[in-house]
Amino acid sequence: MTATPELQAASAPSVPEPRFRISRYRRLAWIGSGLACLLSLIGLVVSWLNPQIHSPLKPGLDFTGGTQIQIERQCPIGSCSPIAGPDVQRRLAALALPEDGGDAAPNISSAAVQVLDQGQSMVLRLPALRPAQATAVIQDLNEAFGPLNQAGTAVDTIGPTLGAQLLQGSVISLVVSFAAIAAYITFRYDRIFAFLALVTLGHDVLITCGLFAWLGLLQGIEVDSLFAVSLITVAGYSVTDTVVVFDRIREQKTALADLPVTEQVDVAVNATLTRSLYTSLTTVLPLLGLIFFGGSSLFWFAIALTTGIVVGSWSSIGVAPTLLPLLARR
Repeated sequence: MTATPELQAASAPSVPEPRFRISRYRRLAWIGSGLACLLSLIGLVVSWLNPQIHSPLKPGLDFTGGTQIQIERQCPIGSCSPIAGPDVQRRLAALALPEDGGDAAPNISSAAVQVLDQGQSMVLRLPALRPAQATAVIQDLNEAFGPLNQAGTAVDTIGPTLGAQLLQGSVISLVVSFAAIAAYITFRYDRIFAFLALVTLGHDVLITCGLFAWLGLLQGIEVDSLFAVSLITVAGYSVTDTVVVFDRIREQKTALADLPVTEQVDVAVNATLTRSLYTSLTTVLPLLGLIFFGGSSLFWFAIALTTGIVVGSWSSIGVAPTLLPLLARR
């Protein structure tokens, strides 16, 4: 006996009506992500062409080698006399460093200066200095902006060989981690899903790097080994978040086989939207704690992670699923 259309409709699984249809906003999502990627590429290219940087991102002391001096002034936070980075740079440019071992003293006129805690502390990034030269810098700053808290003064030096090794190790770790992620999702998922997961991974990493390229150009922000760690973390989070949506599409593929791919995507995104937003929020909250209370050493690391997670959540909801119907038709 052949079932009547009424019986077939009654036995068919019910499809929940999506409250939020991402397909309606796909063009807006593509335009937003496209502009963000374009701005990021422009920032990386401009940074590379900048003669003072000559790199897609401004490398920090970890990669270039040099001396970092952190000093603290003896004044309560909020009551310190105003101080600006250019004032410190002009003071350093006028300082004559002593020669050491017959070698000429390095030029510190282009030193990077970061003023922290409302003028209570400063971080200086300079070329490699001898101990006597670092002491001369501290004494000169004590005369100009002191008194300084000697217990809060720290001098760290990284040689150029170690900096090159750290840069090489960071690049290798990034390449290996991205290749491992690509190999896993290609083996584990359909080719279209794997391709889109890699697209969103590149999308998230590109925008995060683009932000720091512009920060390096406009604010002199440098990237260090912690930034490489943040990129690996962002890559893993990006793929995980995207795969959650793809898994739901695959699970519902049989039940929703009669629906167009666009509607299947809407149902899957609607089903995972709350989970994705809650997961991202609970991940970002501790990072906000690092941003506001973690101190200067972890500030930009937390900024990079927060940016990558926010962009990764966006791409897993608004970019990868909306591109799936275009590729599925082929």
